[in-house]
Amino acid sequence: MPTYSAKPKDVKRTWYLIDGSELSLGRLATRIATLLTGKEKPIFTKHIDCGDYVIVINSAKLKVTGNKLNDKVYYRHSGYPGNLRETSLNEQLVKDPNEVIRRAVRGMLPVNKLRADRLNRLKIYPDEKHNHEAQKPVVLTLKGAK
Repeated sequence: MPTYSAKPKDVKRTWYLIDGSELSLGRLATRIATLLTGKEKPIFTKHIDCGDYVIVINSAKLKVTGNKLNDKVYYRHSGYPGNLRETSLNEQLVKDPNEVIRRAVRGMLPVNKLRADRLNRLKIYPDEKHNHEAQKPVVLTLKGAK
């Protein structure tokens, strides 16, 4: 029996709605990354983008465990000497809570040509309002799911 390889025209994309306040940051990011890559689909093929769209609401109510609010640090560097900037998770949540989830998911996606397109299918909102009702997203309840 030959190995099945999905074609781009075979991919059917579904919209999922996830509440960001249900799980901790890492568990939420792994679930989102799995949906974006399409690994749970039977037609999954590594070199074809088989993933779905993901809408995350309530990113401002994100939960973290332990002392990560103060200990976890995000770095950025402009390339000039002495220009390393640090931001703690607490500061980043106040400044832009969407970026926290985006960075966590980006770090869990494979580094290849498909990563940018997968991240473009991730829509993050700080509160319950989103403008994707027309796509009829499927609500995923992650609390208690494994």
